[in-house]
Amino acid sequence: MTIRRSICITLALCAFGVGGVAAADWEPADAPIMTPWAADVDPENVLPEYPRPQMVRDAWKNLNGLWDYAVTRRDAPMPAEFDGDILVPFPFESALSGVGGVLEDSERLWYNRTFEVPEEWNGHRVQLNFGAVDWETEVWVNGRHVGGHQGGYNPFSFDITSALNADGAQELTVAVWDPTNEGYQPRGKQVMNPGGIWYTAVSGIWQT
Repeated sequence: MTIRRSICITLALCAFGVGGVAAADWEPADAPIMTPWAADVDPENVLPEYPRPQMVRDAWKNLNGLWDYAVTRRDAPMPAEFDGDILVPFPFESALSGVGGVLEDSERLWYNRTFEVPEEWNGHRVQLNFGAVDWETEVWVNGRHVGGHQGGYNPFSFDITSALNADGAQELTVAVWDPTNEGYQPRGKQVMNPGGIWYTAVSGIWQT
């Protein structure tokens, strides 16, 4: 996520992190195939590099890491409690997310975490950047809706400056609906029941 003469939060925070779960609580979900590198994943240091090398900023904050998550009915309100921990930016269905779940088209996936804005960002615009989220996304900062997006493969950003508290913890909530092969949206070979040439569904935040 990036910011003009602003500062960036990249799923990434940029001036234009992560409150939450203890890393010791995370472990990969069961999967039929795991690469040799799966054991090297560190939930406290997940894909730490700046995701847009041609647009690197000095002031930015990476929000990859452990978030709280919940699955509700698609029409349900924002949950008051969460189901567990998910490692961002790995898809909900993946082993490295720590969940390895199945998201039905009648359900919505919720993410929640807190972060703090560095004091040196005061006076700058702050932009929240997502590398990619599959598929329909709504975002709130401190309970204030800051924007929505449809598209599972392209990056998107929101200027969240006006939604930030003057100091202290900031709460970030993300809701995702992904109909996978039940919808009309562009997609690859991901289906709810993979087999043969078909791949496991990919839902939620899957890029920095």
